Amino acid sequence: MSAILTRSKLTPATKQAFRSIVNTNLTQNGFKNPSINLPVTLTKSFRSAVSNTHAPICPNTETNRIPPPPSPILKPTLTPREPSIPLSPRGILEPAEQKSEQEVQALPHHHKGEFDRVPYWQAITRWKGISEQQFLTYEFNKTKSIQGADQLAKFLQEVLPANLPTHQSHPNINTSAAFITDVLDGIKAAPMSIRLTPHILSLINWRDPLVDPLRRQFIPMKSTFLPDHPKLSLDSLHESADSPCDGLVHRYPDKVLFLVTSVCPLYCRFCTRSYAVGGNTETVTKASVKPLLKRWNNALAYISSNPAIQDVVVSGGDSFYLEPHHLRYLSERLLNIPHIRRIRLASKGLCVSPSRILDQNDGWTEELINLSGMARERGKQIALHTHFNHPSEITWVSREAAQKLWVNGVVVRNQSVLLRGVNDTISTMSALIRSLADNNIQPYYVYQGDMVQGVEDLRTPLSTILNLEQAIRGSIAGFMMPSFVVDLPGGGGKRLAASYEKYDKVTGRSTFVAPAVKGGKGEKAGRVFEYWDPLHPLPGGQESEV
Repeated sequence: MSAILTRSKLTPATKQAFRSIVNTNLTQNGFKNPSINLPVTLTKSFRSAVSNTHAPICPNTETNRIPPPPSPILKPTLTPREPSIPLSPRGILEPAEQKSEQEVQALPHHHKGEFDRVPYWQAITRWKGISEQQFLTYEFNKTKSIQGADQLAKFLQEVLPANLPTHQSHPNINTSAAFITDVLDGIKAAPMSIRLTPHILSLINWRDPLVDPLRRQFIPMKSTFLPDHPKLSLDSLHESADSPCDGLVHRYPDKVLFLVTSVCPLYCRFCTRSYAVGGNTETVTKASVKPLLKRWNNALAYISSNPAIQDVVVSGGDSFYLEPHHLRYLSERLLNIPHIRRIRLASKGLCVSPSRILDQNDGWTEELINLSGMARERGKQIALHTHFNHPSEITWVSREAAQKLWVNGVVVRNQSVLLRGVNDTISTMSALIRSLADNNIQPYYVYQGDMVQGVEDLRTPLSTILNLEQAIRGSIAGFMMPSFVVDLPGGGGKRLAASYEKYDKVTGRSTFVAPAVKGGKGEKAGRVFEYWDPLHPLPGGQESEV
């Protein structure tokens, strides 16, 4: 055997591994002297198989044994526990190549489930020739996003049929021209600017956009607007009042909200931070939060000097828009503060641009995975908090991205907002919760719509969220059941919707108390917080059918 191995072209490490394996097998089968010569012919195919199997082995001259399995923390210096999912050169778990009948797949496959990789973006004329490989790059989704009214109008002219279905509540919106005019009028009156990703644009039903749940979330129509309740405001949560320094909100005793930027990959119509996020609109001049190092360091100094703070939410804007080295800088600075135990990175990116998670040429996900492992080694946690609102937002690309995060140990939680005409039915909300759970995304919160101006057509009465929770609870495992909450106007923080003190369905007024929430100046003790239903479902209101 030694002579055979000597004449072979195997590496010394592979020869040693082969000897170890053969001797071990002989010992287990009853041979008293396992170090015997065997008439073994090392064929080319066998040499290749052995070499492929044992190439990563690190020889140990003392024991001649294969090293033990790595720690569960996935780091660039470790090999993965599953040989079918090797580490990339950058240290992130990437799937093994899967050979088809004709060629090796050029694209990653993280999920073992059975679902079709349908090129849904090719339904859009301008992207008909875009391959899967092109679409699954962050560069494509970033550069091909639609920004502003002019770009959106041009896009709509391409995708809309000449005639649209007629709806009773909007009998005059039955042509593409009427729809586009309505949208442009809506943009002029809306508090949020326009930015839409190819992923989301490809999922909207352009044959009947008036009632499409994704269109309703992101593209305003003036004809659907409803009168604002007089209690509404742009900063309904009074974040500015609870800010000890620029871009930091300290409302809860042990948690702060760190607003690191005011930019997002996509802008939601119902954004609770419409006073600051996105570009200026015709109705709102934004109090933008710039990603400035000086401002970040001031906030970090405040966090470091307050040992009661254990939990930091990094938001904005959207942490997806941080450069990878900025994400690393902020996270490492926070992890190095002894009393910080948990960091939540708030991002809608997994929902609206999941290709970035899969893009091996983009460093954001690599940083997220490495930082998650770094936190775990220290007994701390970095989690991604994302924002799906409807089952239609979850495609096979979303599943692949979620699976990549899952196998790399990243905790992902979801925070949905209850929106009228989007997810306010039992069937839709149940389907959303189950889809999230099936993709190992923890359904964390379902928020009652905030009392912000300009989006009353999306806000529901408190009774809706109460009825949904009552109907859904018990139909899905308790640990996958989200908390249905109200983020109280005036800075009262999050309270379970069912924990109201009083609720008058005639006036639409509900009251809550939040004894643990003190705010930045401690003036909230004993305060009663009010939430008001929108005017349209109240007696004499203007209930819309859409």
